[in-house]
Amino acid sequence: MKSETHAGFTGPHLELIALSEKVSRVIPPLWPLEATVAVNPFLGHTGQSLAQVSAKLGRIAGLRVTMPNAWYRARIAEGRITAADLEAALAEAPAGAPATVAALKAAAEAEQETPEALPTLAHLAQEVSGVDWPGLIEARIGAWAAGYFDAGQALWQVTAGRGAYESWQIFASRDLTPEISGLTGFAARVAAQPGRARVALSLACDALGLEAGAAESYFHQLLLGLGGWSQLARQRLWQAEMDGQAEPITTDLLTIRLVWEAALFAQYGDQIAARWADIRATHATPACATPAQLAACVLQEAAERAAQRDLAEVLEAEVPEKVQARPTLQAAFCIDVRSEVFRRALESLDPGIQTLGFAGFFGLAHGHRNFASDVIEARLPVLLAPKLSSTATAPSAAGADQAARFGARAARAWGRFKLAAVSSFAFVEATGPVYLGKLLRDALGQAPRHNIPPAPQFSAEFTLTERIATAAAILRAMSLTGDFAPLVLLVGHGARVVNNPHASALHCGACGGYPGDANARLLAGLLNEAEVRAGLIAEGIDIPHDTVFVAGMHDTTTDAVTLYAQDPGCAVIPALLERAQMVLQEAGALARTERALRLPRAGKGGDIGARSTDWAETRPEWGLAGCNAFVAAPRDRTRGKPLGGRAFLHDYDWRQDDGFGVLELILTAPVVVASWISLQYYGSVVAPEVFGAGNKLLHNVTGGVGVVEGNGGTLRVGLPWQSVHDGAEFMHEPLRLTVCVAAPAEAVTGILARHPDLRALFDNRWLHLMLLDDAGRIVQRYRGGLEWQGCREERGIRAAA
Repeated sequence: MKSETHAGFTGPHLELIALSEKVSRVIPPLWPLEATVAVNPFLGHTGQSLAQVSAKLGRIAGLRVTMPNAWYRARIAEGRITAADLEAALAEAPAGAPATVAALKAAAEAEQETPEALPTLAHLAQEVSGVDWPGLIEARIGAWAAGYFDAGQALWQVTAGRGAYESWQIFASRDLTPEISGLTGFAARVAAQPGRARVALSLACDALGLEAGAAESYFHQLLLGLGGWSQLARQRLWQAEMDGQAEPITTDLLTIRLVWEAALFAQYGDQIAARWADIRATHATPACATPAQLAACVLQEAAERAAQRDLAEVLEAEVPEKVQARPTLQAAFCIDVRSEVFRRALESLDPGIQTLGFAGFFGLAHGHRNFASDVIEARLPVLLAPKLSSTATAPSAAGADQAARFGARAARAWGRFKLAAVSSFAFVEATGPVYLGKLLRDALGQAPRHNIPPAPQFSAEFTLTERIATAAAILRAMSLTGDFAPLVLLVGHGARVVNNPHASALHCGACGGYPGDANARLLAGLLNEAEVRAGLIAEGIDIPHDTVFVAGMHDTTTDAVTLYAQDPGCAVIPALLERAQMVLQEAGALARTERALRLPRAGKGGDIGARSTDWAETRPEWGLAGCNAFVAAPRDRTRGKPLGGRAFLHDYDWRQDDGFGVLELILTAPVVVASWISLQYYGSVVAPEVFGAGNKLLHNVTGGVGVVEGNGGTLRVGLPWQSVHDGAEFMHEPLRLTVCVAAPAEAVTGILARHPDLRALFDNRWLHLMLLDDAGRIVQRYRGGLEWQGCREERGIRAAA
């Protein structure tokens, strides 16, 4: 790469190439559908405030990053946003924002201002030619990209094995669609381009008169306009960098887009040169928020203050008296907000039941090979790289593994035969009636039984010393180092749904978009090992001999929990297991009843289960819609408090955290993952045209990696409309996450000082940070700049002091 970027380039060219790589990292990554995870769409902007990003994205994409004025206006009228909330938000407002509550209310009453994006060259060419060049470019790049990024869906791939730019160059030099539409000589022009992307990028910038001052903003506009294709490329760059490698694919895509721009300028330059010069000049200037954008950002802050008031009132409720006796049952769930409903229901059945919250990958950073598969699944947060390996195929199961592989190969061959050009029509004629039974079964919601894979196991390279150290670190991070119950459940989660391309988005984000069953089973097996338990005693952790760990799987769609009590080492007393299964069933019924109140067409809890097998159901569950808080504290600070399935709950006791290493881990990993989830939902609501996946009813899976609306074009990203809206109103309030931590301020300040990227999230208010006292009350608010502000009560509500 070094020789390519230096040979024959001038200083300005090198600067442009560097800017192209810089802008690549402003684009958020998109994980394929097979194992998708929530991503913060503002990932490259966390060093700026919401107002600054509002100005930038308004200028290059015509986006609003806050809700319409009517949304805030309605909440003010209803009293949900109070004068105190508006005053508190104004106290933190940027320069140029309304100065008084009256002025802020007037801004909410004002007619909606819609930002207008600067036109690209394609838009300028459209104006003078009447040809929809932006739409054509989107369609032709989409047609190529669907084949290039294909992950096994297509029967014919586009120039497989080549780099993105080279692949497109071959495709576009044979594509006559642009010339039929009026772009003379485009195929020949592409064929004559240099074969190296960085050279072609430099030449295109020369032809456009694009210099460094304007290039960063314009590059960003072009990449953002490619939608999911640029984000999918960014994910490949992300993964390559995690592996210590380089990947030029994002710059390749930018070059492709610039070659289109240069071709249009060559044809229409005489008519659009003056306007293009003005646009370049605007791109070279900083984007400044308008008064309306500033006011909207203050109103957004006020809405979040209002939600924080509601949260404070719930947390201030009287804490139930802590049961001092040994728990009868402990159950550790993922911190996922869907677990909050189930945990509360479970604890309500017996004061001797204790639940815990921990990141759903259970601290195991491993690559997992599932049964009858050679694919290594990274079942851990995408922020981390696998350090361990595991498999679900034990040597004793080799025969069954091989049989399953033969069956899968036959199914794939049959599927390709059904879709092949020569055989597809004959297939329908000859075998169509055979599928009548399957159609009836699917229509009646009778899904096939789910087979439980064999128990997973770690690779032999995972030594006893490492196993002991791993077990000790995980138990400390869980704040579970004593008072073990006779039965401890480790419950991962996933969602079994049908006919849903976004199914993996309902799985465990902490497990990389996979279910959490393998992680839970691996940890249970580890903690049941006699040698590991003996080694833990030297670590100060003495697990009673009668304590048994059993893994489980929480189906978040049906609230049914499967226990893997037959796994090796799970010598649990039958009466304990039977009691656990009974209370889990009762808790599931309670959770389903609560969730039915929010789901459309679910009149009672009994209606919930059928949604997972209904192939016509666009809303099998709400996922993490509604999430607005993250609490890291002992469970007794939140136990019994109705948080409504809106809070991530991570158990943490700072008095057991010598040196605050566990707190540092929580703030730099689970909190960041939760922020990605929260901001993905936020972006899918406030800017669905760019950060949302559109309408599920129009989706077509392309390449096995993503969805498009209709038959092609831009790959859609984010959440489908049906995941945030019930048809009448939003089911997710777009609020930036409030993080509440029960820990000393100086410890949190020290962690923020050591992690500038984490601090930027809080300093620029992409996250809010609060401290809790021993009663669970919010007592301090982080103001930014490593400074804190005390809180006091006024007329029964919490406000900034």
